[in-house]
Amino acid sequence: MARSPEMHPFPPSPRIRLANAMLDRAWRRGWADRPSLDPAALVRKAAARADAMPDADAIGWRRRLDRLAEDLEHTAQLTALGRTVAHGQLVSALAARFRAHALWRRHPSIAEQPLPAPVVVVGQMRSGTTRMQRMLACDPRLTFTRFFESWNPLPARSTPGWPDERKLKGWAALAAARWLNPHFHAIHPTAWHAPDEEIGLHNLLLFGSAFEAQWRVPGYTAAVEADEATAVYAEFRRLLQTLAWLRGDRGDRPLIMKVPQFSQDLPALLRAFPDARLVCVHRDRDAVIASSASLVCNQMSLQSDAVDPLWIGREWRRKVALRERRLAAARGEARAPAVDVDYAAMSRDWRREMARVYAMLRLPLTAAVVARMDRYARATDASRTPPHRYDPGHFGLGTPELALAA
Repeated sequence: MARSPEMHPFPPSPRIRLANAMLDRAWRRGWADRPSLDPAALVRKAAARADAMPDADAIGWRRRLDRLAEDLEHTAQLTALGRTVAHGQLVSALAARFRAHALWRRHPSIAEQPLPAPVVVVGQMRSGTTRMQRMLACDPRLTFTRFFESWNPLPARSTPGWPDERKLKGWAALAAARWLNPHFHAIHPTAWHAPDEEIGLHNLLLFGSAFEAQWRVPGYTAAVEADEATAVYAEFRRLLQTLAWLRGDRGDRPLIMKVPQFSQDLPALLRAFPDARLVCVHRDRDAVIASSASLVCNQMSLQSDAVDPLWIGREWRRKVALRERRLAAARGEARAPAVDVDYAAMSRDWRREMARVYAMLRLPLTAAVVARMDRYARATDASRTPPHRYDPGHFGLGTPELALAA
C-alpha cells in the first residue's frame, strides 16, 4: 500500500500534479488521445516513426515487451503523466531499434568496427561506478559513451556536416527531467555531453533495469532475470560498434563501459567482449540498498501516485542480493583481468586506487591524466554539490534483517 503524502519521501510536486491534471483534462475532452500501451500498437507506431520494418527478433524483445506492457497496464498504477512517459519511451526505443537494424542492413561493415579491450566498470547501482567511469574518462587514451548517445543512439541523418540533433534532444531531456524532478541532479548529476552509462542502449533491447527503476513491473523483471542474455549482449555490442562508426572512431582507444546491470549478466557480457578488463567497484551493502531504494522511489513517484516505499526496499534488497550472487559466481569462472576497488577507499585516497586500476590495465598513469582527474574530483566534491539525502527507514531498511539479504 502507498504511504500518505506527509510520510512519503518524494510526494508529488505541484508541477507533477499540474501535468497530470492537464493530461486528464485533455483526454476527457477529446483534445488528445489517451496513449496506448498495447504492444501491437506500440510496434506499429514505432515502425511508422522509423520508416522501417520491425526486425525478426533474435533476442526475445517482443516477449519482454508483452510482459512489460501487461505490467504497465495492470500493476504499475501509472498516472496520466506516467502513461504518457511510458508510451513515449517505448515508442522511441522501438523506433530506434528498427532504425538500427535498417542501418545494419545498409552498412553490414559496422559489424567489423573494432572495439579493443574495453574497460568494464562492474558494480551495484549506487556503489560508485559513475565516479569510477568519469575518473577513467579523464584519460584521452580511452573513450566513452556520452549521455546523448546512450539515449539517442542514431541521428536523424548520418550525412557528414548535417547537424546532430541528438545533442539537442539530450539537453532537452535533461532540462525536462530537472524541471519535473528537483531531486534529479543530486541523485545523478550529469550533462548532455558527459560520460554516462549505456543503459539507454539496453532500452533498445527491451532489456535491463531502466524500466524497473521507473515502474513496478514484476513480470518484466522476472523475464529479464531469467534471460541467459547471450544474444542480447551480442546485439548490445553491435549498438556500441554503431556509435563508434558514427563518431568515425579509428578503433585505437579502449571503450569505458558502465551499467549496473552488468553485475547481473557478466557471463553474457564477457562472451560478447572476451578481451574485456574489469574494474569491480564495491560499497557497503546497506548503503547500496538504501540509496538504490531512494533513487527508485524518486523515479517511480514521478509516474505513479501509488508507490510503496516498503515494497521498493524489499525489492532492492532482493535485487542487490541476486546481483551479488551472480557476480561472485561469474567472477569465479571468468579469466578476465580484474581489480577490486572499494567505495570508501576511493573517497579516502582516489589517487592510490586509480594507480591500482592503471596497474591492472597496464597503462601508465601520467601526471597529465592525474591532473585531469584532480580537476574532476574537485569539481564534484561533496562540499560543492547538493547531496543525495535519504532515510533508510522510509523503505523499511536499517534493521538487523538487512544483513540477511544474501
